[in-house]
Amino acid sequence: MSDIDSKIQEILDKESIRELVGTYCRAADRHDNDLMRSLYHEDAYDDHGSFFKGKAMEFIDLLPEIQKSMGILHHNVTTHNIKLNGDKAEGETYIIAFHQVLTEEGNYDVLIGGRYFDEYEKRNSVWKFSSRAVDADWVYVNDPSKVNLTHSMIQGADIGSPNKKDPSYERLKLFKRGIRY
Repeated sequence: MSDIDSKIQEILDKESIRELVGTYCRAADRHDNDLMRSLYHEDAYDDHGSFFKGKAMEFIDLLPEIQKSMGILHHNVTTHNIKLNGDKAEGETYIIAFHQVLTEEGNYDVLIGGRYFDEYEKRNSVWKFSSRAVDADWVYVNDPSKVNLTHSMIQGADIGSPNKKDPSYERLKLFKRGIRY
């Protein structure tokens, strides 16, 4: 393979990994667990701290219960460093994630700045997670919640939803639940 071909392949691989990470955010925020399942290799490991440590597929099986108390999830990827090594790669992905947690005592907000420490593998020409661990670098909590979805500033705007009622499914015909692009 020529130097230019190698560089093009590196760019394609990194873009595929970036798309994988972005799709993870969509799957988490829309509670699309079929889509989430398609992002991990069957034997992948996931470390979500106190929520779960173990086989990623078992973590995904628990997501409906974990997500029940999440009124809003909003993951944002910022800095994303990727190192390739053939059909394996590692990534450090900075995130800012907002959570509105619903409880009987009242809702509260959690804004987390952290990082994902990822291992990726390309199998059958497709990049997926082989391992993912989350780190929290900082957290900001509002208790009670300060979310106000009726404020005049957003009057008339579509309001996101963590399920198939999200406006993106109506407005974006190519984005379907459970399907990786």
